[in-house]
Amino acid sequence: QVQLVESGGGLVQPGGSLRLSCAAPGSCFSIRAMGWYRQAPGKERELVAVIRWAGGNADYVDSVKGRYTISRDNAKNTVSLQMNSLKPEDTAVYYCNVQFLERSELWGQGTQVTVSS
Repeated sequence: QVQLVESGGGLVQPGGSLRLSCAAPGSCFSIRAMGWYRQAPGKERELVAVIRWAGGNADYVDSVKGRYTISRDNAKNTVSLQMNSLKPEDTAVYYCNVQFLERSELWGQGTQVTVSS
């Protein structure tokens, strides 16, 4: 069983920055892509950013383009999400997602990001 470890959430003022990280240590499966989803109270879960493992192609939801950057370390099976110029509407629980070639996807437990004055 692959264990996902998320870190980096917290409380930050508007305009501040946070960096989220996710790791799949000891994975014996090949990764197709990793990404971040978020869910705010009363709202549906949405895909924030995703990166393809082999080619490194990244996609972002329109609301975070120019502010968020997703990156990956193929050797360590880790993905990071650098979040800059944070807004109150970015407040949500952020979930790491891993898609594999050989098995079904896995999810992290979620990390809270709160943007408030």
